Formats: sequence, C-alpha cells, structure tokens
Amino acid sequence: MICDMATLDDETEDSADAIAVGRRIRALRTRRGMRLAQLAEKVGRAPSQLSMIENGRREPRLSMLRAIAQALDVSPEQLLAADELDPRSELEMALEREMRSPRFRELGVEPFRIPKGMPDEALTTILRLTGEIDRLRDERQATPEEARRANLELRHLMRAQDNYFPELEKTAQEMLAAIDHPGGPLTQRAAGDIAAHVGVTLHYVPDLPQSTRSVLDLRNGRLYLPNRASTDPRGPMLQALASRILRHTEPTSYAEFLRQRVEQNYLAGALLIPEQRAVAALRDAKQRRAISIEDLRDAYSVSYETAAHRFTNLATRHLGIRVHFLKVHESGTITKAYENDDVNFPTDRLGSIEGQMCCRRWTSRVVFDVDDRFNPYFQYTDTGNGTFWCTARVEQSSQGAHSVSVGVRFDDTKWFVGRDTLSRGVSRHADEVCCRRPPEALAERWREGAWPNVATPRTLLATLPTGSFPGVDATDVYEFLEQHAPS
Repeated sequence: MICDMATLDDETEDSADAIAVGRRIRALRTRRGMRLAQLAEKVGRAPSQLSMIENGRREPRLSMLRAIAQALDVSPEQLLAADELDPRSELEMALEREMRSPRFRELGVEPFRIPKGMPDEALTTILRLTGEIDRLRDERQATPEEARRANLELRHLMRAQDNYFPELEKTAQEMLAAIDHPGGPLTQRAAGDIAAHVGVTLHYVPDLPQSTRSVLDLRNGRLYLPNRASTDPRGPMLQALASRILRHTEPTSYAEFLRQRVEQNYLAGALLIPEQRAVAALRDAKQRRAISIEDLRDAYSVSYETAAHRFTNLATRHLGIRVHFLKVHESGTITKAYENDDVNFPTDRLGSIEGQMCCRRWTSRVVFDVDDRFNPYFQYTDTGNGTFWCTARVEQSSQGAHSVSVGVRFDDTKWFVGRDTLSRGVSRHADEVCCRRPPEALAERWREGAWPNVATPRTLLATLPTGSFPGVDATDVYEFLEQHAPS
C-alpha cells in the first residue's frame, strides 16, 4: 500500500508540473501574438500535439522543450521556472489539478475543457466547493475510532519515553532563565513576565466564550483570560503561552491536536514546577522515604492534578520509580490515564483506556465514597498482575467531580507517605466477573425493569473530533475577537 501511495503521489506531482509547463508555454505564445498552428509549424509538430502539451495532458520531452523555447525566443529554464503566472492562468491550473485528482473520479465528475469565456468567479466557486468537499471528507474520517487510535499512539509514545520530554524541559529552563526566575513557585507576576517576553499582553474579561479556557489573538498579540477571582489564571495562561512558545500551527489532524495539547500541558507544568529544584526535593523525600504528591502540590502552589502530572514526568527518569496515573469522572469513566509500571487497566478492543469504566474496587473509584475529602486517600489493591498502592484525591470542576490518583507497584511503596494504610481492595477488572457485571441475583431482579438515561461526561465527548480544535465553538471565538480587538 505504501508503494502504491508513493507512486500515486509521484504521478500527481508530475501531472501538476506538466500543467504548469503547458500553461507557461501558452502564456508566452499568447503574449507574442502567435497562433497555436504557427508554433506547431516552427517546432515541426501537429497542432493537436502542441494543444495536449499546453493543456498539461502530455509531458514534453527535453528535446521538445528546447524546440519550443527556441521558437518562443526564451531559454528552456524559463519554461520550467516556478514564477507565478497571471491570475487567470493560476485559477485554470488549480482547477485542472482538481479535475485530475482521485476525489473527482470518486465523485464521478468527468474532467472538462475550461472554455476561455468561463468567468473567473465560476472557477473560484468550483475551487471553493472542492475545498469544502475535502473538509467534509476529513471531518467524516475523523471518527471516534480514529480519536481513540490517535490517543493510543500518543500514550505509547509517552510510555516509551517514561512521560519525560527533555526538549520541553530545556525550553522551560530557557524561558525561566529569560525572566530571571529565582526558583520556587512561579507567581502570577512571573507568568506575566513570560507573556511579556514572548510579546503577548494579558487581558482579563468576563465574557470569554464558554467552550474555551483562554483565547489567544495571534494577530494583535493579546491573550484573553477569565476575570473570575476563584480561578487560578496561571494554568490556562501558561498553556496558551506554551502554544506560542512552541510555535504550534493549526492542527491538521486529531493526532496533531492531541500531541500539541500534551506538549502545552507539559511545558506549563515544567514552568510551574521547574525540574532542577523539584528533582532535588523529590530525591531528598525519597531518601527520607517521605514522597508525597501533596507536598509537591503545596511547595509550588499548584493543583493536585498538576502536581500528580509533574510527578509522572520526573519519577522514572530521576527517581527510578515506575508509576501510573488515573483521572476518573464521578460516573466511573476514565478520562485520562498513563502507566509504565505494567498495571492492567481496562481497555477497549483497540487498547484504549480513556472512555472505559474504572473498576469499582480500584482506589480511583473507592475514594468517591470516602467522607474525608481533606486528607488524601491511600489504598493497596491486589490484582492478577501483582499488588499496587495508590494515593488519590477528589477535585471539583465545571464538569463534575474527578478523582486524581498516582500509584506504584508494591515494591516501590516504601518511598511514599501513606504506605502504612490499612485500606485494601481486590480488583479483577480484567475478568468479566469482577465488577463489570452486577451480581446475578440483582441482575435477575432488575434486568427487565430498568431503563437508565446515560449522562456522558463532557470530557468524554471532547474525544470526538469535530474540527481543528475539538469542542470549541469557532463562531463564538471569532465574534469574541472581533468585539475585543483593538480598533
């Protein structure tokens, strides 16, 4: 299949070159007031043969190119030049290429000769329609299955690198050095210094589009953030600035969108919790057998989820500890997952974890039933693949409650605060009999008498790609920028 695609690409490129050469020959001939028959006579060929060359239907040999160039009093290189033609020729060339593309054949549209009298507006309209066909085809192909495949590939990459990206760590170090950050927590003022360093001004507004956390006006170098006092602006601010720092362009696929989002979150975390000092503190905590996600959270004034994410970035590379991470919605749906410690999470037939139901006996689900929400919850869980220990917390968001948990294999528990917990569970979620099916007696009683109405978390819907930035209402964003852009 790869060979076939490569051949098709080569043929398409050759065809496009033939069209360009033919259009250039016609333009030069017309400019000299020469009829097609006159040029054919000068080069010793039939007018029909020259017509096919000018229409891009036949690629001329080098000897023919030289003869045509001599007849037109130009060099052969001028016929092959990449210079732009007149606007009309450019339109005709673009439509010729479209008509020879596979998608035109798929639509059953027969190529036609573009008459001289066809208005430029008609050519432009046809080209716009072909562009819209491409867009709709790409959107149709971006299925939930494609989203899961893209997510799975990205998770495999993260696992292969132990969730550590040295190039992003280096970028964070350079950015912090540029603003003379002394270390420790990154204050809101310091985050503002980063914005100024990359040429962005900050604007806090009450009417940010509901589908966004921030909006970056690339044209005017303005970053819009919510003015709600209860919201820590550093996270969305740094994530938006990260896209600018990393020079991200509009994603052309869902896989690229996911990769960009991971890079933005990673860089934001590396700025909030700088590697050098955080690693020194974690190594000291490991030596004291007192590693705590809460301590990392409090030391850098970040959310528990940010601290948990950052710990997974640094744990394997710098501490030699393999870990897993889960974020689970209160409905039981797994919305984020990472592991390199061989924990056996539930997966679909493609191997994707996100969107699956977390085992009811796993720490991430049990924590929702714990009354004490002030202190972290610790639990050992016996599985068919060994015993794992986890620390978990419940956090609230606009999409409901989520649990965030970090876990390790039993042998690494000795390094952590909370290892003396008496809470223990048994999970066999890889087996159908664990908790995926209700007890038989209960199911027998209610199987025919229950009809639940599913409440799907919005975070899960975000995995269904519907545009360059899934989940974002582009009209709201553009109208917002139109209203707030400087006059």
